[in-house]
Amino acid sequence: MKRNWILAAALTAALGATGAVAAHKPAAPAYVTAAIADAGRPDAEKQLDAERLPADMIAFAGIRPGSRVMDIMPGAGYFTHLFAKVVGDKGYVYAYTPTELDPIIQKRFPGSDPTRQFAAYSNVSVLHAPIDKLTAPESLDVVWTAQNYHDLHDPFMGPADLGLVNKAVYDVLKPGGLYIVLDHAAADGSGLSATNTLHRIDEAVVKSEVEAAGFKLVGESRVLRNPKDPRDKLVFDPSIRHHTDQFILKFMKPRH
Repeated sequence: MKRNWILAAALTAALGATGAVAAHKPAAPAYVTAAIADAGRPDAEKQLDAERLPADMIAFAGIRPGSRVMDIMPGAGYFTHLFAKVVGDKGYVYAYTPTELDPIIQKRFPGSDPTRQFAAYSNVSVLHAPIDKLTAPESLDVVWTAQNYHDLHDPFMGPADLGLVNKAVYDVLKPGGLYIVLDHAAADGSGLSATNTLHRIDEAVVKSEVEAAGFKLVGESRVLRNPKDPRDKLVFDPSIRHHTDQFILKFMKPRH
């Protein structure tokens, strides 16, 4: 009897502790939950929410109503769609689609016009130019890129001059503006060796390259880390697809 009482007390305490921890995680703001629940979002994108954790991503990036945001290499627009709803009528989103991607886009979607990809959104414009010529019509609060930074080092992107690209990002941000880089993690110390083979990058390289442009690393999120990922497989390998170990880095342009 005494043993059962001790076990029950321990279980109650554990549940209480779990509840306390959960209670400390703030609920997502209404503008975030509304964006995620938007009926206009494609079902294919909603099905990715459980693995991409959009509420956590938006909170980490500090995107809110009125923000001016750039989404570099937006792909099908998963985050662009969300950002557009979050920033609302008083904010704006620039989807930067490098011209280096045109051959790939035309192969997959013959005759498509990448500049019209987000025509249904009045607060989204597509910027279509070479990646090394990155710029924006106004100063921005946040520049975001997800699962694409490693591609900038690959042959089909030139490869890009990351010194120029990161400096261009620095220049389009307001003082105090944020640059968020989310990507698939390669093995520590692997440098750039896996960017074109596994579509992964050593996060130490990202930190070094971005900080060289004048940014300060001000935050890291572990919500997409997966210690079970051996980081030696192609990110499209069925055994790890959608469950790769991913790092999320937050850099700031100094205020002074």
